[in-house]
Parts: sequence; C-alpha cells; structure tokens
Amino acid sequence: MSDPLSARQQGRRDFLKTGGAVTAALLAPSAAFADTTNRTLPSLPSNPRTPSAMPTRNLGKTGYKVGVFSLGGQAALEKADNFDAAVPIIERALDLGVNYIDTSSIYGGPDRWSEQYVGKVMAHRRTEAFLATKTKERTREGSLRMIEKSLQLLNTDHVDLWQLHDIGTMTDVNQIFAKGGAMEALLEMQDQKVVRYLGITGHYRPDALIESIHRHDFDAILMAMNAADPHHYSFNEELLPLAVEKQMGIIGMKIPGRSRLLSSWTPPPIEEQKHSWEGMTFQTTSPGTLKMREALYYTLSRPVSTVIIGCDTVAQLEENVQLAHEFTPLTEKQQSELVARAEPCAKPSLFFRFYDRP
Repeated sequence: MSDPLSARQQGRRDFLKTGGAVTAALLAPSAAFADTTNRTLPSLPSNPRTPSAMPTRNLGKTGYKVGVFSLGGQAALEKADNFDAAVPIIERALDLGVNYIDTSSIYGGPDRWSEQYVGKVMAHRRTEAFLATKTKERTREGSLRMIEKSLQLLNTDHVDLWQLHDIGTMTDVNQIFAKGGAMEALLEMQDQKVVRYLGITGHYRPDALIESIHRHDFDAILMAMNAADPHHYSFNEELLPLAVEKQMGIIGMKIPGRSRLLSSWTPPPIEEQKHSWEGMTFQTTSPGTLKMREALYYTLSRPVSTVIIGCDTVAQLEENVQLAHEFTPLTEKQQSELVARAEPCAKPSLFFRFYDRP
C-alpha cells in the first residue's frame, strides 16, 4: 500500500460508517463493539496447566509463553458434522495443557466446521487458549466478511492472531498489499482491537513469504517445517533465518507431511491418491521412514516457538502431548541424520510444494 496510515484511517471511517453487513454483525451482537475508540483487549490467555505439561517458548515478541505442542484445526476438526469426536479433542487438549489453538475460515469447507468446533469450547474456555484463525480472501472486503463470521463461529469478540492464509506466490502478495487488499483489513481489525496480532502462513515455496515479511512487520509466521524440507524449496535456508532475525513467533506445521513422512503410514491405492489433495502431485506405494517422535523432535529442534498438529482421536492427542512433555533438543548431527533418512519420501511428504500456482 502506498500510504498505510491514511488507508487505515480511511478504513476505520469506512468500517464504522458504511461497512454494511460486516458493521452490523460486529456492532449489534455486543456492546463491546459499540465504541471501539476506548476498546481494550483482555489480558493474554493463560492455561495454568501448560508449564508443567510441556516446555514453553516465547511466541516471538508477543510476550506469550506458548507450549511447544499446539492443536491444529484439521484432521478430526475439519470433518463435517463431527462434533462428537472434535469437541472432546479440543476440551482434552486444554485439560492437558495445550494453550494455543489454530483454525481457519476454510477448514471444513463452506460450513467452516473447524471454527464451529473450536467455538463450542471457546464459549466457556476462551481465557485458556491463544486463538489463531485465518483469511484466505485477498481483498479487504472479503477478509472483513471472514473475520465477521469467524468471531461469530468462535464465540468470541476478539482473535489473538489473525493470519493471511497460504501465501504462495507473488500473485498472492501483490493482491494482498494492493489498494483494497486484505492487508488493509488486517490493519483495520488490529486498530479496532478486534485482533491482537497479525501473521502470515504458507507451505508452498519461500520467496513470497520472504517478500511479505519485507513489506510488513508481522508478529508471527506459520510455515511448513519438517525433516523433508531441506530436499525441495527449503524454508530452512532463507525464510527461517529471516523470521528469527525479525523475532517473529514461528509456528511449524506439516510436521509429519500429512503422515507421509511416517513409517506407520499405509499408502492408499494409487487411484485414490490421485483424487486427494495429498496425492495429486505425487503418488507412492511406500510408507515414510520416520517415527512420529523423530518427526516432531526434528521440527522442535529448529528455532520454532511451537508446532501445530491436527489429531484424529483423543489418544493421538495424548500421545503427542506426551512426546512434547518428554522433548529434549536433537543435536545438529541427529537432525542431519533425520533429513537424510527422509530423502526417499521427501516428495510425497512435501506434496504441497509441487502444485502449479499462478
């Protein structure tokens, strides 16, 4: 944007004056939105179980101490009409000391099932979890609609981290930072104290994320970071050091590469793989080469604040929290050995880096 300050001031006036459905939805349900001039955000969330449950790290410069394992909003949390499985996972995560929950406006399709499930728990446990969601929209207006619905579904009047979802190419970057782009919405909502911090996310390739960090001082970055990463379009080489230099909160994702990095994974039939997001670029008949402990400990041994992992069952969640509890950093030699072992399954485990994108 050519003039971020004036854009923010104008955006604030537009939002309060002519925002239409967005304004109505934000202002009507809660008196907290009636006058944003003196609005203050509550204290940062605090889960009293976290310090004894697992190691904690700084979430960048935010002042938040985050547990090294955090709950991702996919797996059981993105399946349709799955309240009976998803809600107990979220409840149990908080019981076990998880203090960061990630979701998105696109998880679970148009019905946004993931935000629905998280919202069921946030209705009575909002103060225990640092809550992150995302907008995949590239325009200001589209993103304002996204946050409007997110607040409604999440049963909250604020989000701790609002992120630009899946920045993959310079097309995304140019749309987001254009006049009327999504960045305007993020700045407005931070100014309105509807969102606390701003972030970016990506799993495709590093260049567009690097450019985004140069264009704005984001608080956090969510990025794919697993043991296969160094083999193709690595985030380790330039993106991760830049995020560390900027003192961003760094959240790792795609830890087991949608299970394709794991020796316990059973490849589906080839034809079935071809029709799935994970298998459309690369199909394989071989399982991965690492145990979950190895996959998780590799990423936690990198300079990340936390990792998010989606869980299908409470038992899976409990296993991951136990691994986090027992974590000790790997040496550089051990990390290098895991990277070498991941090479045979690197492409299937990094399937998300091989799609054709504009």
